[in-house]
Amino acid sequence: QHKSNFNEFSYLYEFPKKLGNHQFSQILDEKNLSNNEIKTIENEIKNELSKIYDLDFDLEKFYEFLLDDEKLAPSVDFCNGLRLFIAKDPFECIISSICSANNSIARWTKSIDKIKHNWGEKVEFDSGIFYGFPSPNQFLDFYETPIEEADADGHSYEIDCYTHNMKSCGVGYRAPYMKKASQMILDEMDLNDIFNMDYEEAFDLILKMPGVGPKVADCILLYGFGFEEAFPSDVWIKRIVSHLYFDGEEISADKTRDFGIEHFGDYAGYAQLYLFHYARKSGLMEKIRK
Repeated sequence: QHKSNFNEFSYLYEFPKKLGNHQFSQILDEKNLSNNEIKTIENEIKNELSKIYDLDFDLEKFYEFLLDDEKLAPSVDFCNGLRLFIAKDPFECIISSICSANNSIARWTKSIDKIKHNWGEKVEFDSGIFYGFPSPNQFLDFYETPIEEADADGHSYEIDCYTHNMKSCGVGYRAPYMKKASQMILDEMDLNDIFNMDYEEAFDLILKMPGVGPKVADCILLYGFGFEEAFPSDVWIKRIVSHLYFDGEEISADKTRDFGIEHFGDYAGYAQLYLFHYARKSGLMEKIRK
């Protein structure tokens, strides 16, 4: 019964900024739970929020590390208080990361929102309507294109009317990658096992997924599983690292990643986050734009 109650309240920590304390208390009262049950649920929600916002990470110790690096020391002022956001659902992070490959932030986040609106569980609060993320099993049943959806429906409407498919969500060529990754997770993987792997083992496993290269694999491990030694290397991180540590020399994404992992160690993921944010806020990104 307790597990059932906790599952019902999962959205309370998935949307913490939208749900006020008053409504939370009202929902608990309506469930007629005992004080002990309420306390247990509140503690579990607090623990989940702590994981999602990485509140146990020692920022002060990390700042000491940054201040010892003259290239990164200025980032402390520009990024003070910044923490990683760890996904509540690793599967959502996997699909989102595949969607982000060779894509703008605005476009891939819009695509993920459309996927949730089309197939996610709908949950209504006084503060708004929210949608969960579909499961791997659900992904296998998604139509990839409007034509595929129309064929299944017997072409009852004009082709433009068919929007309940992956292409209409804007994922493009990534649609089959998402479905194949879902199938692979169902057939070959227990995502919970990845939390217990070392970084290299987990990286090699994630890299086997369709549509996943080194940068996407590191994003999945960092933001989906909390591997803070991961160092996602995209074109901007490559330029930033080149400018700060290699005197502007042209370096590959692999060299950038290897440097980040070796130079920053267990702080690689946080260093990557701070490098990017610092470059944006300080004007460095405009300086190195090519």
